[in-house]
Amino acid sequence: MSGPWQALRALRLRLFGPAKELVGTDQFGNKYYRVPKHETRAGQIIPEKRFVEAINRQAYQYEMGDFPAEWEAWIRKKRTDPPTIEEILKNENYREEMKQKIKDVAEKDKLLQAKEYEEGLVAAPVHTHVKGHASAPYYGKKEPSQDPTSTASTFQPGSWMPPGSGSSHKK
Repeated sequence: MSGPWQALRALRLRLFGPAKELVGTDQFGNKYYRVPKHETRAGQIIPEKRFVEAINRQAYQYEMGDFPAEWEAWIRKKRTDPPTIEEILKNENYREEMKQKIKDVAEKDKLLQAKEYEEGLVAAPVHTHVKGHASAPYYGKKEPSQDPTSTASTFQPGSWMPPGSGSSHKK
């Protein structure tokens, strides 16, 4: 590369920073980029930035699971190297196997519980009907309120006394 082109490249890097580099794509077509660590013309050091350009998506349309967990970990800098397609597919197969195993174990457990209920080894779950809350002593009962009941037009300062205070007035 000749001298003037190197100077122009150096000037562009100082003014605008380095260009984004395509790091990889996932099975959905999303593209993952990085902008390497660089120094601005004022001497400020800008750390590496990682981001994704989602295919056919707006920023407000992101949902959990739109990006593979491996790429998400790379973007959040939880891992240094970007994932490979083989790694993503291997982990996806593993997750599917685990889902199937969980489903099988849940079915087995349900059958075992039903058998234990039939044999009388375990008491069947009791279905209770809860009315109110245990901490509410007067739930459902009509109790007279001891709160003041005056209105703004008939209010007399000092006319109401809290219950249990008696007639003694400390001044």
